[in-house]
Amino acid sequence: MEIEKKFLVRQLPDDLETYEHSQIEQGYLNEKPVIRIRKMEDEYWFTYKAKVDAAGKDPVCVSREAELPLTKEAYEHLRGKIDGCLIEKTRYRIGCGPYTIELDVFHGTYEGMILAEVEFPTEQEAQAFVPPDWFGENVSGDYRYSNASLALSGHVI
Repeated sequence: MEIEKKFLVRQLPDDLETYEHSQIEQGYLNEKPVIRIRKMEDEYWFTYKAKVDAAGKDPVCVSREAELPLTKEAYEHLRGKIDGCLIEKTRYRIGCGPYTIELDVFHGTYEGMILAEVEFPTEQEAQAFVPPDWFGENVSGDYRYSNASLALSGHVI
C-alpha cells in the first residue's frame, strides 16, 4: 500500500545539490489501472498501481502498488510503446522528521515544474502531517498532477 501527499513547491530548499538525488524517466502503458515503466539511474522497473479511496478529509493518495524489476532490454522495448510523453525528472530525497520528501524537478516537456511527495505508513500520519514552509498547495486530490496524467495529457497545467 502506498499512502502519500503531493504538494506544489513555493521555493526550492537551500543547497539542493547536497541532497541525494537520481535521474528518472518514466512512461505509461495504461492509465486505469496505472501501468508504468521507470528507469532510475541504472535500474529498470515495471509498476502496477490501483487507487484506493482514502478516509480522511484532507486529500491523500492511497494506492495498491506492485513493482517488479525489468531488464534494460525489456525497458527499452516497452519504452517504444508508451502512451503520451516520457516524464523526465531529477528526484531529490530530503529528510523531514521521520519522513522523506521526494522533491521532483521536471525536465523536458514539463521543464520548470516542481512537485514534492511524502509517503506515510498510515493515513492518520498523512492527515496529521504539517508541511515545511517551502511547500505550496496540497494537490494530492488533483489528478492533473499525477505523473500518469502529465504523461498522457502532454501539456503543462
